[in-house]
Amino acid sequence: MDNPLKRWLAFAALLSAVICASIASASPAATTNGVVIPLYPAGTTQPLGVQELHDTLDAGETLIYDVSEPTLEMYRPAPGKQNGTAVIVVPGGGFIALGYIRGGTDIARALAERGITAFVLKHRTVRSGDGPMRIPAVHMEEMEQVMSRAKTGSPVEMPAFAGEPQAVEDGARAMAIVRQRAGEWGVIPGRVGMIGFSSGAYLAADLAIGPKATRPDFVGLIYGGLRTPVPADASPAFIAGAADDDYQPNDPILLYSAWRGAGVPAELHLYGQGGHGFDLQAKGTTSDLWFGQFIAWMQMRALMPNSGRRSSI
Repeated sequence: MDNPLKRWLAFAALLSAVICASIASASPAATTNGVVIPLYPAGTTQPLGVQELHDTLDAGETLIYDVSEPTLEMYRPAPGKQNGTAVIVVPGGGFIALGYIRGGTDIARALAERGITAFVLKHRTVRSGDGPMRIPAVHMEEMEQVMSRAKTGSPVEMPAFAGEPQAVEDGARAMAIVRQRAGEWGVIPGRVGMIGFSSGAYLAADLAIGPKATRPDFVGLIYGGLRTPVPADASPAFIAGAADDDYQPNDPILLYSAWRGAGVPAELHLYGQGGHGFDLQAKGTTSDLWFGQFIAWMQMRALMPNSGRRSSI
C-alpha cells in the first residue's frame, strides 16, 4: 500500500495495527450479539446498488462498507445496574467504512458495564471503491486536503466530507428513536448523549450544534474535527485528542475554543502521545486514560451516579 492510502486510512480511524494487517475475509453483513434496531423501514433508503460488506482484519477489527440500511445496535446493562443514561456510539471510518469493533461495540460494552444503555450507530456510507482497501477517488482528494491542512492550518475547518450529510441524517434519526423509546428501554429522555471517534466525532459535533430536536444532551468528541458555528445552547462536550495526531493535531484546541467562545461547557484532554485512533486498546501513553476521564466527566455533570471510586479503564 502506498503512503497516501496509509495516511487516509489512519485519518479514517483505522488503527495503525489494523492498517498493517492483511484482510482475512470479506463477507456479507452479519450481526454481532447486540439487539439490532433498523433506523428506517426496509427499502425506504436509497440503495447503493452493491451488497454491504464486512472485512475482518487480522488485528481483530471489522470494517463495514457500503451501508445502505442503517441501524442501531443496543447493549443494555446487567439487570439492576441501569442508571438511566444512554450513549450512542459512532465509529470512525471517514464516511467510507465503519471501524465497528474498536470504535463501536467495544466502547458500547464498556459503557454498558457502567450502567449506561449503549447503542452503536451503523450509519450510511458512500459507495466504496474496488480492491481490498476500497477507497473511492473523491476521498483521495479529501485526504490530500486533510494532510495539507494538518501542515498549514488552512482551512481552519474542513468542508463537509462526501457522505457526511447522510450520516448526520442517520445520527439525527438515531437520537429521535432513542428518545421516543426511552421509556421502553429504561432511559431518561434528557440524558441521551453521543460519543464519536474521528469521522464519528464530526457527526457528533454536527448534531451538537444542529437542530434542537435532535441535539444530544452531551457529546464526546474523540480525535474529531471542528464544526461551527457553535450556538450558546450547544451540547456540553468532552473533547479528547493527542498532540502527535498527524492528521488533526489542532482540532481538539479549535473545538474547545469554539465551545468555550460560545459559552458552552466543555472539557479538553490533549494528550502528549496517542496519535490518531486510540481507543480502549492500551498503548502505554496517557491517552489510555481517556475512557475513565470521560466517565468521570459524566459523573461530574450528574449524567450518571458517582460511586465515589476513581474511574479507570
